[in-house]
Amino acid sequence: MTTRHDLSRRSLLQGVALTAPALALGVTGPARAATTTIGFIYVGPKDDYGYNQAHAEAAAVLKKMKDIRLVEEEKVAETADVERTMESMIRLDGASLIFPTSFGYFDPYMLRMAAKYPKVQFRHCGGLWTKDKHPMNTGSYFGYIGMGQYLNGVVAAHATKTKKLGFVAAKPIPQVLVNINSFAMGARSVDPSITVQVIFTGEWSMPVKEAEATNSLAGQGVDVVTCHVDGPKVVIETAERRGMFTCGYHADQSRLAPKGYLTGAEWNWIKVYSDFAEGMKAGKAPGNFVRGGLSDGFVKMSAYGPAVPAAAKARAEAVKAEIMKGGFAAFTGPLKDNKGTTVLPAGKALPETAVELESTNWLVEGVIGAIA
Repeated sequence: MTTRHDLSRRSLLQGVALTAPALALGVTGPARAATTTIGFIYVGPKDDYGYNQAHAEAAAVLKKMKDIRLVEEEKVAETADVERTMESMIRLDGASLIFPTSFGYFDPYMLRMAAKYPKVQFRHCGGLWTKDKHPMNTGSYFGYIGMGQYLNGVVAAHATKTKKLGFVAAKPIPQVLVNINSFAMGARSVDPSITVQVIFTGEWSMPVKEAEATNSLAGQGVDVVTCHVDGPKVVIETAERRGMFTCGYHADQSRLAPKGYLTGAEWNWIKVYSDFAEGMKAGKAPGNFVRGGLSDGFVKMSAYGPAVPAAAKARAEAVKAEIMKGGFAAFTGPLKDNKGTTVLPAGKALPETAVELESTNWLVEGVIGAIA
């Protein structure tokens, strides 16, 4: 947790004069020959039952590794504030590897800092790194969690009585759209008459709007809801109060909905972070474009809740087994968007690992809603 002491140190940054030895190293702070200092930056609180918590839980495990020192700061806005935080971690803490975890940190903030500190490694969660466009001391890592949302959809399809599912989403960026589409296709693979109503709040963390969206979906007859917002807590708790079933996202929210929680798609970031940290300790920079799915241990599924019927478990486990084998393609043509336009022709298939999906700008057939 960020303390007043941390903030005062950050505020001193503008007045800090670099010493000659520090300049020679390219960064300031005491030299730690045997220790690798790694910085984590979160856009929200570390205990949000969601995106930030998933990263923070992995960071906590990483902290226990030998010769690793962690510095963290939470609740950092997607503004120039994150630049100041990164610079502080480099100049005051001696960080040689920084993880700015939120989507909006990448461009221009992380890229500017990477140009300023070419000896420091920066790795961003979710950004689409391009070799000919971005510095070599930057990179991107992400998980194919759409596989988890597809499985969420399979389970949700067995739980719904109204055939109306709901999705509370933050912003219509490609990663969010892939999750919405995956959830819808998973459900419709069980029952093609099922629809998914999506509501965008416009922000990663907007508790009031998230509660309003969940209540609105309940009012429209939706009886199973999932989400892609930073902290699913409000959505899950509101749905539980309304008697809806829920599928979690980012982390395990089952304790928030003991009756209605079905399962959830979770991150397992420690796999990524431990690999990166061990590489840095050995003098090797992390990969510039790192991706992985269920079989790679980058993502995992929550345990099934008590409301999940046996048929749902059997179907979901069968699909999961196919995914784990590799080559499973949820996005298989002919596939239309929700405006009737063909987005994948017959004979073409895109597995969740396809880079093309990271440019998704459409909602699949069966999803009710618009991205603009």
